Order: sequence, then structure tokens, then C-alpha cells
Amino acid sequence: MTDLVTAARTHLDAARASAHGRDAQLVVHDGVLRQTVIALVAGVELAEHNSPPAASLQVLEGRVRVTGVEQTDLARGELVVLTHQRHAVLALEDSVFLLTTVTSLDEDQRGDA
Repeated sequence: MTDLVTAARTHLDAARASAHGRDAQLVVHDGVLRQTVIALVAGVELAEHNSPPAASLQVLEGRVRVTGVEQTDLARGELVVLTHQRHAVLALEDSVFLLTTVTSLDEDQRGDA
């Protein structure tokens, strides 16, 4: 079992101490399912990248902006399904989020949500 409150504090402390202003840990790896705790200090951005077949982002601490086709600002406790468009994540303040991804889907599952 992972304590997300403790993980958020630990990874945010590590991000603050990092020269790159970020820290991450894969906390669930079960088949195609991945969940990663990611901490970013204010102003640090995960550069624009492609989305996996299915993904969501839940903010555990702070505020982030997800950019892409549409721009979405999220605060602690908020959850968003990530689009299948290229996107980036910018920390508006020191932040930690849980990124949930599915790395592959059967052809008949694509687009069902």
C-alpha cells in the first residue's frame, strides 16, 4: 500500500532539492496500468508530449496547468482525463500529482470511455 500524502511530501521535498525541480516515482505497475507520483516546483514544466492510450491526472498538492488543445488549471483534489492530444504540464506553484496511465489497449477498447 502506498500512502499518497506521505509520498507527496517526500517527492516535493526531493523536487525542491533537485537541480531540475522535479521528482517522480512509479508506485503502481500492474500489466498495462501505471501510476506515478510526480512532484514539480513552481515554474517547472513537463514539456509537450504524446498521451498514452488512456491517462488521468489527479492533483495531490498545489496547482498545475495542463496545456494542449484546451488549457486546464487544476488544484488539489481535482482530477482530469487527459486528451489524446499532445500536452504539457506546468506547475503554477509547488505541486504533486498522481499520473495514471494505461500503456496499451485492444483495438476494440480504443475510444470507449
